[in-house]
Amino acid sequence: MLRAILALLFAILYLIIGIPVLFVEWIIGKFNRQAADISQLRMVQWAFRVILFICGTRLTIIGEENVPKDQPVLYIGNHRSYFDIIITYSRCPRLTGYVAKDSMKKVPLLSVWMTRLHCLFINRSDVKEALKTILAGIDNIKNGISMCIFPEGTRNKTEDLMLPFKEGSFKMAEKTGCLIVPMAISGSADILEAHFPKVKPVHVIVEYGKPIDPKSLDKDTRKKLGSHCQGVIAEMLEKNNPQI
Repeated sequence: MLRAILALLFAILYLIIGIPVLFVEWIIGKFNRQAADISQLRMVQWAFRVILFICGTRLTIIGEENVPKDQPVLYIGNHRSYFDIIITYSRCPRLTGYVAKDSMKKVPLLSVWMTRLHCLFINRSDVKEALKTILAGIDNIKNGISMCIFPEGTRNKTEDLMLPFKEGSFKMAEKTGCLIVPMAISGSADILEAHFPKVKPVHVIVEYGKPIDPKSLDKDTRKKLGSHCQGVIAEMLEKNNPQI
């Protein structure tokens, strides 16, 4: 329980102390948006690494060399824990916006940081609003900003390996031609969700698969891009989870 309290206190202090930082970064952004974007990215990544240290999370990273560093990509992954975002975002080599549920907009200060880092908020119950979010993600990629989305649409709270991937999640890659980087995250639910509210030190494995180029796939596979990508992630999860 102590780890959970310390991690929460650190996050709250970071957000409070970060208020003047946000103002300074806003001024910097008026003159050099790229510099402000990168500095904010690195600050948040540092904070996430501190949280993982406090929680005692040990990471094994496989295939990180598969992540392109010279072009925007679409990251996709399985989703079992809130820590999936903390773990993967702390390792993004370039500016990356995450697609989060729209309820996150109501979280004070955190939503400001997310907006500054080009994260988008999606309302999956409203098809029209969800489409607007996907279109915004397409614009981000065209402007050189990578995007990350968890195609299951929500955290998987079942015993199943994954929930079915939503095909609409892949429109950002289909419309921009960017590469898709599959991420298989094993063990993240054991940090918190498996025994909420306690935080336990656990070993998490993150594997980055080889980038998938939608244009290189045959017509039938492109029609079921979500299922194809889910299969790729499922293979990595089965390999990295001996108990499956």
